[in-house]
Amino acid sequence: MPHTVADICAAVERLWPMSGAEGWDAPGLLSGDPAAPVGSIHLAVDVVVEVADEAVTAGANLLLAHHPLLLRGVTTVAEDRYKGAVLARLIRGDCALIAAHTNADVVETGTSAVLASRLGLVDALPIVAGETPTRGIGRVGRLAEPTTLGRLARLLGEILPATASGIRVSGEYDQTVETIALCGGAGDSLLGEAAVLASDVYITSDLRHHPASESRENAGVAGGPALIDVSHWASEWLWLDIAAEELRAALPGIRITVSDVRTDPWDFTIVQ
Repeated sequence: MPHTVADICAAVERLWPMSGAEGWDAPGLLSGDPAAPVGSIHLAVDVVVEVADEAVTAGANLLLAHHPLLLRGVTTVAEDRYKGAVLARLIRGDCALIAAHTNADVVETGTSAVLASRLGLVDALPIVAGETPTRGIGRVGRLAEPTTLGRLARLLGEILPATASGIRVSGEYDQTVETIALCGGAGDSLLGEAAVLASDVYITSDLRHHPASESRENAGVAGGPALIDVSHWASEWLWLDIAAEELRAALPGIRITVSDVRTDPWDFTIVQ
């Protein structure tokens, strides 16, 4: 019997249980017939038109994305709008759509855990624990050997795919860092967490002016972490290969591919 969309949903639930999702999130099956057969799954961070076309052209029967296409309410799926155009392409191409978002962030092999592993963090645990001590939001751990903030930023540049926005750093290039807190994706909501405040550096994405400025000033007065801001897409892209490996083990016989499309929204930067 061939695998169906419902079978893929069950495998996704085993790997990234919906119970781990934040209350505001919208993961799960977003479009497609649960009874439809699936022989190929395509993975991506974002559901954009180019990714939908890539999945359909590749013959995928299901697109598994990290970011939910319908996270916020919509009032139309007309094809003169981006979300309607994407859904129409997928539906016409017999390609279902599933999202694994915060439920895939919090597991032991989730987005932040993968980045922590690539950096070589030792004894990494969640910044905020979830259902178990090893599951939760973000990760904090230490390097086997101390380094400098500048060298750490350069290492991130080697690990992460290149983007126009690059890697932004708040702190002295030569300052020593050993304890690292990080959160794949947007993480300025964690700036006040005790584990972050006790770290030498906090790595995340989408740091806004006021939270970043306040964190920097507080660090100067009372101590606190240096900051490294990286591309949201890049920080989560590393997870796709791990997710693909887990799906291959859970669903033998299904072809699993990973998108080559860089969905970071920025095209170039003018350095002043």
